[in-house]
Amino acid sequence: MISKEDIFHYTYAVLHNPAYRKKYELDLKREFPRLPLYDDFFAWSALGKQLMDLHINYETAALFDLKLVNPVAAPSPKERAGVRLFPTLEEPEPMFTKRPKLKVKLKADKESSTIELDEQTALTGVPTQAWNYKLGNRSALEWVLDQYKEKKPSDPTIAEKFNTYRFADYKEQVINLLKRVCTVSVETMRIVEELEKLEE
Repeated sequence: MISKEDIFHYTYAVLHNPAYRKKYELDLKREFPRLPLYDDFFAWSALGKQLMDLHINYETAALFDLKLVNPVAAPSPKERAGVRLFPTLEEPEPMFTKRPKLKVKLKADKESSTIELDEQTALTGVPTQAWNYKLGNRSALEWVLDQYKEKKPSDPTIAEKFNTYRFADYKEQVINLLKRVCTVSVETMRIVEELEKLEE
């Protein structure tokens, strides 16, 4: 017997099917979706349930193995070759001075599979599948980056009194969130490939 949940999961699967979305792209922009009835209803429904569980529980997804690098601290080619024998002497940093604020970047470089967070931190090893999972016109990873950017309100009173958000305060949480979203994106694309095989 088909339950309401089965129909809901089936619908979720169909709406993630790239062939369906491409075929009815213009119609989906103008009206409510109309769903085709594919042969193996329960296979579609099962994959839809997997997708839904993955998307609802993204906060508990496993951390993807992205490598955390510090591009600023990386030695130059001359330093790696041993040309620089003695480091230059510098005055010790005073104990109670205010440290300079790091420039927040929060940008994705798909070609190098890297996400730059700030001047000192980057994540590398982002798989291609993670970029391919789109929410609208951007990948899920790009949505996360956009949500955590520091934005200055145009109203001066709000900017002065209520604009307290600083990326540095949430940096560790953002790193973990990006790793989890990367896992969700890769798994979503794996399930989407299974949906494409079902339609063949």
